[in-house]
Amino acid sequence: MQTPEIPQDEKLRLSTLRSLGVLDTPQEDRFDRVTRMAKRMFRVPIALVSLVDENRQWFKSCDGLSVRETPRDVSFCGHAILGEDIFLIPDALLDVRFADNPIVVNAPHVRFYAGCPLRAPNGTKIGTLCVIDHTPREFDEHDAAALRDLAAMVEDELAAFQLAVTDELTRISNRRGFLHLARYSLDFCRRQGTTASLAFLDLDKFKPINDVFGHAEGDRALTVFAELMVQSFRSSDVFARLGGDEFVVLLTNANRQQAENVIASFAERLRARNAADQRGYDLAFSCGVVAFDPGSPCSIDALLAQGDALMYGIKAAKKSALVH
Repeated sequence: MQTPEIPQDEKLRLSTLRSLGVLDTPQEDRFDRVTRMAKRMFRVPIALVSLVDENRQWFKSCDGLSVRETPRDVSFCGHAILGEDIFLIPDALLDVRFADNPIVVNAPHVRFYAGCPLRAPNGTKIGTLCVIDHTPREFDEHDAAALRDLAAMVEDELAAFQLAVTDELTRISNRRGFLHLARYSLDFCRRQGTTASLAFLDLDKFKPINDVFGHAEGDRALTVFAELMVQSFRSSDVFARLGGDEFVVLLTNANRQQAENVIASFAERLRARNAADQRGYDLAFSCGVVAFDPGSPCSIDALLAQGDALMYGIKAAKKSALVH
């Protein structure tokens, strides 16, 4: 058996997949509708919307299978995402790469496979729409065109899914997207015994920016702040605009002191951006940093509440110092 190779853009690919917020969500008719169409159109027993995660392929829609995921190392879809077009196996028993594959030899007894790569809005290949049969079969160009059309429908739904977890103004994750990604990250930290820290950020004196310079400039200020977050934090960190002028960062593999050092560096970059932009006002923020202990884990909601409370205490102290 030949296991699938790892794509060259694997880090970006996995980051993109997880940012969609679609992994481990319930089945939905908008995706199931496509697999039903594929199953009927090609007269096959199995049709899947398969998303290739780090160590598994997870099925957003599965018509004809009773499982929701299988290991990546035995997957046909892991091979399919390496190419630009449909990955076709007319008869797996005659292909040395798959003849002894467990899902060929045993249930679900894959003999025929055709998988069209699914691309996220940024172009990375995150999975496939695939059709599977228990017997060998042919697949001509008319079939290929039909499968590509159905795959395009899935890509449209995935793009819509991304819009639901992305902040429309700043183009970083919104609260919904953050909660999904953060839960995924904290589960990983808990399993691996790895620490993490959450930083809850709130812009200082944001209302006067809107009042004096107008709401369009207020939107620009939020966008600049988000752009700097993208430039400053690691790809493994999860950050978002929670709403209004509130932002958050979940830093994995970082204790509280390390996270505070990262936030201090971010503040320095923000001061440098203020000096360069000369907007007539400076962007600044208050921040509460709390640690996640994998040995005594708490929920992301609890971490947000702790960070929020700590941040507001710091902001109140600033206001009090100005008064006195």
